[in-house]
Amino acid sequence: MARKLAACAIALLWLPFGAQAGELWMVAEDSPALRSFVDALAARRPNDSVRFVALSQAPAADALPSELRLITLGRPALDWRLRSRQGPPTLALLISRVQAHEVLKGRPHPRVSLLWSDPPIERQLRLVKLILPTAERVGLPYDEDSAFLVPEAVAAGRALGITVVPHRWQAAQDTESLTQLLRSTDALLGLDDRNLYNPRTAKTLLLTSYGQHRPLFGPSAAFVRAGSLASSYSDQHDWLAVLDDLLKQPSSTWPATLYPQRFKVLGNRQVARSLGIRLPDDEQLAAQLAKEKRR
Repeated sequence: MARKLAACAIALLWLPFGAQAGELWMVAEDSPALRSFVDALAARRPNDSVRFVALSQAPAADALPSELRLITLGRPALDWRLRSRQGPPTLALLISRVQAHEVLKGRPHPRVSLLWSDPPIERQLRLVKLILPTAERVGLPYDEDSAFLVPEAVAAGRALGITVVPHRWQAAQDTESLTQLLRSTDALLGLDDRNLYNPRTAKTLLLTSYGQHRPLFGPSAAFVRAGSLASSYSDQHDWLAVLDDLLKQPSSTWPATLYPQRFKVLGNRQVARSLGIRLPDDEQLAAQLAKEKRR
């Protein structure tokens, strides 16, 4: 009884007027960019009460009213939500499959829907095929954290007529094995694994691939700006549309996991020219990918 009273007291402290229909909390580490995202969602849904709650000030999720709807942004906020088995239905954004696998180990949370920040592997391989129609073998560097994605990548490649060549790669200074992989493949596909793709490894990856005249695809728009050839991705406008669609539905219908149907393509034309690759227009590539997905 004492614990129930304490939980009620916390809920009343944070929601002095009680949780109303359409009340929505967005929980994240505080930053101007995330507050801007919250403001954009609030503008898109004027009939909802949208509130930003800094992660450092958020109570335990299981102390909150069940009719509240939660959105977490980023890995720290997801970690906070997963500490409570109960609590309001939650949409988790800005989380990759590798990050979620690290904490969930394949065991889904019954009240958390994971909206993946990384692009689908199958779509990325389709992008490879659109830009490099003659590509037959695509190298796939991975480590122990992303190894669970390898079977999916191999199967997706097989369906598209591409042989995916997995390669366990752990050390940024290990250029010899990466060079051997590049010599036996037509391109590399990057998984959103922060251990492999980060500012520390970028130089090694990109210079080694350039040295073998092989492009790197993905793993994100940020990496394309750093020097990979192309990637599909979803930006803030796409995610706002996804959230708007989901919030119109009862939370009981929210999927356990979801890739956004809305996406864009970003290509690096300077890299394409240096590799002698014809790179179609970004919008043209995105439209073709969407068409193939529908088909």
